[in-house]
Amino acid sequence: MTRMSTALLTDRYELTMLEAALRDGTASRPSVFEVFARRLAGGRRFGVVAGTGRLLSLIRDFRFGEDELRFLRDEKIVDAATVAFLEDFRFRGSIIGYREGELYFPGSPILTVEGTFAEAVVLETLALSVLNHDSAVATAAARMSIAAGDRPLAEMGSRRAGERSAVAAARAAFIAGFSATSNLEAGRTWGLPTMGTAAHAWTLLHETEEDAFRAQIAAAGVGTTLLVDTYDIATGVERAIGVAGTDLGGVRIDSGDLPVVAARVRAQLDALGATRTRITVTSDLDEYALAALASSPVDSYGVGTSVVTGSGTPTAGMVYKLVSRQDPAGSWVSVAKASAEKVSRGGRKAAFRRIPGGTADAEVVMVSGAVDPLDAVAPHPDSRPLQVALVTEGEPDSSAEGHEGVRRAREHHRSVRRELPLTAHGLSRSDPAIATLSVDAPGA
Repeated sequence: MTRMSTALLTDRYELTMLEAALRDGTASRPSVFEVFARRLAGGRRFGVVAGTGRLLSLIRDFRFGEDELRFLRDEKIVDAATVAFLEDFRFRGSIIGYREGELYFPGSPILTVEGTFAEAVVLETLALSVLNHDSAVATAAARMSIAAGDRPLAEMGSRRAGERSAVAAARAAFIAGFSATSNLEAGRTWGLPTMGTAAHAWTLLHETEEDAFRAQIAAAGVGTTLLVDTYDIATGVERAIGVAGTDLGGVRIDSGDLPVVAARVRAQLDALGATRTRITVTSDLDEYALAALASSPVDSYGVGTSVVTGSGTPTAGMVYKLVSRQDPAGSWVSVAKASAEKVSRGGRKAAFRRIPGGTADAEVVMVSGAVDPLDAVAPHPDSRPLQVALVTEGEPDSSAEGHEGVRRAREHHRSVRRELPLTAHGLSRSDPAIATLSVDAPGA
């Protein structure tokens, strides 16, 4: 199978900077770039890293084929020398970062990209477009998962997103706690469980509601879920049990005052003898609506628009900044933007989460100096290192990609979310659940 190039999924200024660097001799200067968020978007109390596995695969395909090179020449994007440089381009540097599914906080060094300026600078747009979108979705999904408790959540927002972003959103939601998706491409590409039965159009197609229910059961079996709110909910429930019997798998409610309606439907099902028939609710749910349904007799949820759009926060607000470079003499120099409104700290960093007694209380970010962040020693006891090798000398860690990468990310997220303090479970806008402590490595 021919793999599609990802090289033009970038902004023009990445390549114009590359052209200028080739001209003045700085293109080969060893450099370190870092992805981090200055603050948690939307007043969230924690963030969830997602998209890493996707990004590694996209970096693997960041090559300039003849079609891409022809476009650059024809549109005069860069000069002939730069086009020639890009003919053999591939990222040969190294990337370390937080594992997919990990939690992050302001200042967390989520991704550290190390290589020449030329090969690292061109990855900025790709890294940010993936991590900002997927992490925003995953953070919203994690909040919804917390609000839902033990009740399963299904992602069903494809119609409210771009066709490719819908697939990425389903993946991110699954990593952060959703149990299934309605998107078949997400099921095929990422190995996610898929679900879905029928929409209102199915009922409206038939002469009567009973005819629609009868046909669905004939096709899908009595364990299916029937949508009962096309006309009148109470009548729909009565007809559903009348057609399917008391072994009907479930009913779905997609409208109304859901806590009130769910209670009435549960009482009606029990009175009809359908005590094991489950209730699924949908209808523009978000984390706040899920929290409001916590005491209602609901068995599962379907969430669409809110999760694929980050529940009002569609980007995680991450940035990609040069934090260290070598000077002409070969010494490493820490660099950082000086703007008071966009404060950051230069230098290559090691990150740890302090977890005394099993509950996180601080994100410790240490400027590591000459020490490889993966070899740095935690400055506090009861700390867990947060960074792992993701790309080594240009070769991505294949275990973070594909179906296996999704499975590992989901398991890791489930594990690390147990470290959160109870205050992190709040849904209102607030300060981060734990503080970020910036320290210097010994001797740095």
